[in-house]
Amino acid sequence: MLDNTVLVQQKLDQAVAILNELDIDVWMPFARETMLTPDPSLDLILGLDMVWQSAFIITKGNRRIAIVGKHDAENVRNLGAYTNVIPYVEGIRDQLRSVLAELNPRQIALNYSEDNVAADGLTHGSMLTLRRYLGDTELPDRFISAEKIISALRGRKSPAEIERIQGAIRMTQFMFNQVGEFAAPGVSELEIGRFVHDMLSERGLGTAWDWNYCPTLTAGADSPVGHVAPMPQYIVQPGSLLHIDFGVKQDDYCADLQRVWYFRSDGETVPPEEVQRAFDAARMALLAGFDALRSGVEGWQVDQAARHALVNAGYPEYQFAFGHHLGRVAHDGSTVLGPRWERYGDSPYGQIEAGNVFAIELGVELPGHGYVGLEENVVITEDGAEWLSEPQTELWVI
Repeated sequence: MLDNTVLVQQKLDQAVAILNELDIDVWMPFARETMLTPDPSLDLILGLDMVWQSAFIITKGNRRIAIVGKHDAENVRNLGAYTNVIPYVEGIRDQLRSVLAELNPRQIALNYSEDNVAADGLTHGSMLTLRRYLGDTELPDRFISAEKIISALRGRKSPAEIERIQGAIRMTQFMFNQVGEFAAPGVSELEIGRFVHDMLSERGLGTAWDWNYCPTLTAGADSPVGHVAPMPQYIVQPGSLLHIDFGVKQDDYCADLQRVWYFRSDGETVPPEEVQRAFDAARMALLAGFDALRSGVEGWQVDQAARHALVNAGYPEYQFAFGHHLGRVAHDGSTVLGPRWERYGDSPYGQIEAGNVFAIELGVELPGHGYVGLEENVVITEDGAEWLSEPQTELWVI
């Protein structure tokens, strides 16, 4: 298995290439007490927790300078990923000013953004600190947002990252198969959730989002759809659907998939027509979105293709985005495959790129039966998109 230090090196190599592509002189994540205020980008280019104020200066010319507290310096040196590690004791100000004065960059990209959560790691207090440290220079006038850098860096998955995501997907699909054998009429959502958590605990694995809400289950028509914890009062019943939204976190990377089963009533040999029709429509709409995934296409265009397909099949449009980046977390930042709604800001206008990994999803709420929700994981290539997960092509019937 790939060592984390090698992965950090690969992402730093990518960062330098992106700086050259965007013609930005310096990218400088600046952080402190990262266990309390984590900066999402540091997982990619550092993979360590920092205690004191720390500046990581990556340049277009491939200099990689870390200015960190004395007691954090050795861990950073041991990565072998930074060309210069500068420790300090009393304060970071003098070393920071000296390095930036020597570099004299035209721009200093900092981690703030209104639309990309993954690029908004710099706290307001830290920004004020930087302005105070550099206030008698011209450097604060050169601050720009690093959102384009971070969007590209998080979005363009390296082969090693894709390999880890595939591992998480395989484990998630294995656990879906186990759920299919465990679930039966009379079993509650809470029991299924505990069953999944036991499998995770036995293997020392985590969940792609909050443990208490992963998996999210919808058993029957009365169970609410959304980010809801498994509940004891909702029980698998004959003539109803069981839907699960779940992803394993393994080797620091996540899967995010949805699957659905139908439990036959006495005398039924196949699902009711309205259930099968809803599944077929959801599957067709998912494929319409998949077919629209191409490098250079904007996120909203992919959502529109899937959304129109579902509505044209006679079902209400889903009330969320069709897709999101997948990686170290389930919602990995950058371009959203979503509608041009206020809540998504500018993120649906981002362009899809080769190397992006997305979770694509939609669903149909079916009165009297439950929720038909499908979600798959895909990678963008130069020629379109490829499945990373094994798509659910048929409604699973028990």
